[in-house]
Amino acid sequence: MASEEIRFATAVPILRIFDVAKAHEFYLGFLGFAVDWEHRYGENFPLYCQVSRGGLRLHLSEHSGDGSPAIGVIVYMTGVKALQRELVAKDYRYMKPGLDENDGRLECRVVDPFGNRITFMEIVG
Repeated sequence: MASEEIRFATAVPILRIFDVAKAHEFYLGFLGFAVDWEHRYGENFPLYCQVSRGGLRLHLSEHSGDGSPAIGVIVYMTGVKALQRELVAKDYRYMKPGLDENDGRLECRVVDPFGNRITFMEIVG
């Protein structure tokens, strides 16, 4: 029997949120994502949505069963220096991310209002 090739598609993390307005301020206003779609089971139900920027997609969820707050996500990318400059230029009152260089990696870390940590990482050497 011939073996079938295994390929993985993109992983999309689910980040727990507790306040839609704060999530929009951070993910849309500060990070520059756009809402792709939103879902609620009805009026006054928790939000589940997808936001994206470029090829990066994140799911944001108010549902209590969709994970714990304060998780960490690493996003491999190119252009970390440009992203860091863009974010600092927005003068967001709650976050002024720096740029760290460690062992051939450039890293820009942000923390959303719910404690979720996103590290944007570029391999440089």
